[in-house]
Amino acid sequence: MKWHEMRSEEVVNSINTEVDTGLTSKEVQKREEKFGYNELKEADRPSVILLFLSQFKDFMVLVLLAATLISGLLGEYIDAIAIIAIVIVNGVLGFFQERRAERSLEALKELSAPQVMALRDGEWVRILSKELVPGDIVKFTSGDRIGADMRLIEIKSLEVEESALTGESLPVQKSIRPIAGSDVGLGDLTNMVFMGTLVTRGSGVGIVIGTGMNTAMGQIADLLQNAETMDTPLQRRLEQLGKILIVVALALTVLVVGIGVLQGHDIYTMFLAGVSLAVAAIPEGLPAIVTVALSLGVQRMIKQKSIVRKLPAVETLGCASVICSDKTGTMTQNKMTVTHVWSGDKLWSVSGTGYHPHGEFSSNDRVVDVIKTKTLQQILTFGSLCNSAMLVEKEGQFHLDGDPTEGALLVAAMKAGLKKEALLRNFEVIEEFPFDSVRKMMSVIIQDKAGKRFVVTKGAPDVLLGVSKHILWNERQEGLSHDYEANVKNAIESLASQALRTIAIAFKPLQPSERINTSFEAEKDLVFIGLQGMIDPPRPEVKQAVQECRDAGIKTVMITGDHVITAKAIAKQLNLLPSNGRVMEGKELSLLSVEELEEIVDDVYVFARVSPEHKLKIVKALQNRGHIVAMTGDGVNDAPAIKAADIGISMGITGTDVAKEASALVLVDDNFATIKSAIKEGRNIYENIRKFIRYLLASNVGEILVMLFAMLLGLPLPLVPIQILWVNLVTDGLPAMALGLDQPEGDLMKRKPRHPKEGVFARGLGWKVLSRGFLIGIATLAAFMIVYKQNPDDLAYAQTIAFATLVMAQLIHVFDCRSEKSIFERNPFENMYLIVAVISSILLMLVVIYYPPLQPIFHTLPILPRDWLLVLGFSAIPTFLLAGSLLARKPAKTMI
Repeated sequence: MKWHEMRSEEVVNSINTEVDTGLTSKEVQKREEKFGYNELKEADRPSVILLFLSQFKDFMVLVLLAATLISGLLGEYIDAIAIIAIVIVNGVLGFFQERRAERSLEALKELSAPQVMALRDGEWVRILSKELVPGDIVKFTSGDRIGADMRLIEIKSLEVEESALTGESLPVQKSIRPIAGSDVGLGDLTNMVFMGTLVTRGSGVGIVIGTGMNTAMGQIADLLQNAETMDTPLQRRLEQLGKILIVVALALTVLVVGIGVLQGHDIYTMFLAGVSLAVAAIPEGLPAIVTVALSLGVQRMIKQKSIVRKLPAVETLGCASVICSDKTGTMTQNKMTVTHVWSGDKLWSVSGTGYHPHGEFSSNDRVVDVIKTKTLQQILTFGSLCNSAMLVEKEGQFHLDGDPTEGALLVAAMKAGLKKEALLRNFEVIEEFPFDSVRKMMSVIIQDKAGKRFVVTKGAPDVLLGVSKHILWNERQEGLSHDYEANVKNAIESLASQALRTIAIAFKPLQPSERINTSFEAEKDLVFIGLQGMIDPPRPEVKQAVQECRDAGIKTVMITGDHVITAKAIAKQLNLLPSNGRVMEGKELSLLSVEELEEIVDDVYVFARVSPEHKLKIVKALQNRGHIVAMTGDGVNDAPAIKAADIGISMGITGTDVAKEASALVLVDDNFATIKSAIKEGRNIYENIRKFIRYLLASNVGEILVMLFAMLLGLPLPLVPIQILWVNLVTDGLPAMALGLDQPEGDLMKRKPRHPKEGVFARGLGWKVLSRGFLIGIATLAAFMIVYKQNPDDLAYAQTIAFATLVMAQLIHVFDCRSEKSIFERNPFENMYLIVAVISSILLMLVVIYYPPLQPIFHTLPILPRDWLLVLGFSAIPTFLLAGSLLARKPAKTMI
């Protein structure tokens, strides 16, 4: 008999699981060993050897290898071996950079993988869908993606979209009844759900009966999807830059070789010098460094609780000019908190926020003893008993299992020392009439130890007033007259004006012989006790985050389905709504076209009572105004707006799988402040990439100009090819990588958002590259000429001086690249990675100059101590000459 033919009980017995407790951890481990992970097999990846060999297929590396071969054939074995060694070291570095980037992407894939709610060891826990095993009990709701093939055992209005498997676009209505026949088609298996399909409506519980390649999805080979790798716009621009540099390099090579040969240098030396220059001109490490910088930045973002699902989002984050954020859970704690209790014309304030049950009750700024205040004790007790929620403490943290409103009532009672567990020892709940949207009430019948029974009801205040006959006033029961009713309504309005949501509590004693069979019988002729006013308080860190975004030129817009009064109150608390800022309701938004909204959208800071469909209209209107929009969302209906936004952001905790798949960024903690941190990190990643582009290209320009000017002046070569290759590998590589780890500049979040079409060389970067490169080249050539003119017979010593000057000039210049303004703007010790990289490069340079076995390979001689003053003096000129001129241009500070 197949799974769909069995009854639910037969499925449970057949697969050996427990509906009430699920599988034990021990049993899960056994089944995981037997069935493996619940994932589809991926296409074979290139072996480590092939990945390593791929490092040598670059055009310029092939040219270099050809030059090495020529060196060997001409008997220059030391040069050939040295070049081969440098090429191999470069290949090894590239290999490890690629492996690191690949592992980073694998980690991202793991973090953004679909999750499911499974019953394990008697508790519902959220796990990765790949950890599911046959026999797991799983629950799911609208917007979730099914993690494995399951036989349904419990459903509520469940509909599932199965087009990925069946091609049928309409959702399928599900049932739990057995289906007769062993050859039923996939589309007709209405009592089963399948891996990869999407819940569009309702909820359900299923037993996993197939995982991994044993699912219907696993049997469809063409649905196998590999990890998606994509180049960012910046990487594509750099690739184009690389192609331009190759053309420039080849032209320079021909030019240098031609001039050198005409001036009498031998062809072999000039060919090798030309190839070395070509290699120097092309920063072949640039794409790898960009990839590593992006992946390391993404890892830092993960630590700050934001998962980047699509790499281009990292660049786009730096351009964001508007953040459209949900209120509940993102700007607020999503932990309803009772702040006021009203009964009998008395008002008590309650301190403490969130689910931590610590706080005080006070009236007129005086702390009240709840035990001595009968009415207050009664309203809190009944609020706790007429309640389906539970508060669970784990590792000192309190977690709510149930509705946030009911959780607030539980916590309020616990703040008064009235724990639900203790109350249930004195009162037994003998019947419950659950809340529904028609009655807008929930009622329970409780019985105390003396056998007395009571109906306790909680619900919407206006509804409870309508079914109440009496009211507690100053601890006495009075008839609910028009005057008392007016007092209650005034209290409701007063609490609502403070953006508090109010829940009313009422009760009635039952006669010993009185029988209650329906909610209608229970919920009439009640005694109205009072109100509990609650609010979802703002997250404490969000106000500062909103201010930082404003300083960064980013407008924050609150979008919520909540009431206007509540939205406005929270917006004011967060300092999000300026005095001239507009608040717009959903009904007003519905009447406007996108074009009409576009005219006023810049003045609106709060959208209240909006539906998810409105979000798309808001995104389009803002984009039409030229904004780069970040949009948050968590539901299935939010997906179109998330996808349409420039940066779609989904919630990691409350977000559905559909919302996550549509998004470019996932907030692990659903916190607005995390968006601000992600934007800051996104801006910093981009700026760091600009820093090492500036550094690498300026260094390369310097190397090219040294050789070119020497040729034009009819001088000997200031650098031999092996020295150029060494500089390109060591001096360029290590500090450039360290720049990718630089901390943000102090004013990073005070700058306006970057224009999305801004080129890599914008904001004067092109000029900085050329001017610094020119000065590095001139300073190196000047040092070479001074020493060479003093002793023309000792060319190797003059070349060593040029080599040391070039290296030191680049290592000093790297600190200038850390700031958009000047080297003096930043503390060099902020980036210890850079300090270590620079010291390492200096030590390696000294080894090449002073270690005798390496001197013949690199054509170096030991530099005399007095000549180090010359080297350091000329190497400081390119950086400090321009830095000094910038300082001179700054206006002097006036002293008053």
